Amino acid sequence: MTSQVIPRRSSLAVAVYALLNPLPVGFFVAAWIFDIIYLFSTEVTWTRAASWLIVIGLIIAIIPRIINLIQVWSGVSYPQGSPIKIHFWAWLVAIVLTIFNAFIHTRDAWGVVPTGVILSTLVVILMLFANVQLAVRDRAVREL
Repeated sequence: MTSQVIPRRSSLAVAVYALLNPLPVGFFVAAWIFDIIYLFSTEVTWTRAASWLIVIGLIIAIIPRIINLIQVWSGVSYPQGSPIKIHFWAWLVAIVLTIFNAFIHTRDAWGVVPTGVILSTLVVILMLFANVQLAVRDRAVREL
């Protein structure tokens, strides 16, 4: 008979993670929308606003990732291909792309256009993939 180890998590860490985790998605989606608006309007304000949203989203995104890093990788071993690990890695790649995107957005407005929009699109796709796969696979496990 095998026993399943249930990880003990800090209530404060779980609360902070649940509070801050969805916020960066909103900031990055708004930055992506502002980049798309800039493509069609060429008003510099949209690109400046997008760069601020990216930086604020990055600052907020780091705290839940540190909590997730501690919870996922310390003590309890999750199986390879676990939705929690996939979620972690997808978010990590998205944050690295967002750091590059923040540097792209420091250029002048015309220099942002092709690369900034592509990076913003990739970040939004990665974050949505991470959240959807975690929700779908977690629900499938609970139904068993």
